[in-house]
Amino acid sequence: MSTSASPAKASALTQHKSPFGTLADGTPIDKYTLSNSAGMQVSVITYGAILQAVIVPDRHGHSDDVLLGFDEAQSYQTHADPHFGATIGRYGNRIADGQFVLDGVSYRIPLNDATNAIHGGPKGFDSHVWQAEPIQEDGSVGVTLSYTSADGEMGFPGELRTQVTYRLNERNELHIHYHATTSKPTVVNLTNHGYYNLAGAGNGTILDHLATLHASHYTPVSAKLIPTGEIAPVAGTPMDFLSPTAFGPHIQDDHPQLKFVEPKQGGFDFNYVLDTGGDLSRPAVEVHDPKSGRRLQLFTTQPAVQLYTSNLLDGTITGKGGKVYLHWGAFALEAEHYPDSPNQPTFPSTRLEPGAVYAHTTVLKFSHD
Repeated sequence: MSTSASPAKASALTQHKSPFGTLADGTPIDKYTLSNSAGMQVSVITYGAILQAVIVPDRHGHSDDVLLGFDEAQSYQTHADPHFGATIGRYGNRIADGQFVLDGVSYRIPLNDATNAIHGGPKGFDSHVWQAEPIQEDGSVGVTLSYTSADGEMGFPGELRTQVTYRLNERNELHIHYHATTSKPTVVNLTNHGYYNLAGAGNGTILDHLATLHASHYTPVSAKLIPTGEIAPVAGTPMDFLSPTAFGPHIQDDHPQLKFVEPKQGGFDFNYVLDTGGDLSRPAVEVHDPKSGRRLQLFTTQPAVQLYTSNLLDGTITGKGGKVYLHWGAFALEAEHYPDSPNQPTFPSTRLEPGAVYAHTTVLKFSHD
């Protein structure tokens, strides 16, 4: 969505429910749109608990949708693999060989990324319809989406009851809160897989966006894109975004890690170990588009963020408003635990016990200069 003038400001925080088409089998999908008086608008759909739109003004007051995605439900089914805006579960990122051992029992997840399982397997949480409940609170408006994953779904043990709550406030902050409980010991790693272009979704590439990642270390990967177990400093590598750095200058550097991620053209797809220690008062990531002036800050209680520069987009997907999504046409910031943690005993644990609660929060704050 793009407008040539400032949007009319609402008098207060509002929410609106509307139909968003149907799935291939005829299942109706709903959209919940959250708006504030500062001109920010967020839409969430019941299919996949997907974040469908994020509309924010630039320095001139022009509003654009900065989130890649589609205008109707079935396109999210047809183009499931990019996981545009999706709630990822039961386990975000990769699990080596699609298997892990828990209490002496081996569990297998169907492979959907060469020799790995990724984002919960071929039918993850983003391919299910969630139940939605709108919420109105003092200072924010939102929607809570719920999904129960059966014991054994995609090979994971335990019935997992999951809730994802999206809240928008007047400070242009989108809060995403995750809550889950299990009936058996299991592993959980939930995140959102939004693809952002701060110039507007479908408006070129993000190579000139300036990124700051408050992460002095990352987890290097093997040729199979599985962490080696090392936690390495970013200093002296193309992965160094400790100070504001454009994505473009080093994205094609002759570095073995970049070649593993995208052998033909290069690209970033790395797990950054955050220095913020889960402190929601400290930004973990900041990205700025010099042309529009838009800025995104990410705050999270999670220990890491996966930076992905949409290396697999190739101009063959047409998204919202008929715009084509280019290679390097967006960046994703997946606030989560480390990849392959169930198989890496030195990494922070993703184990969840019955009676315990999985709870994490990520905040996306939008502004402009």
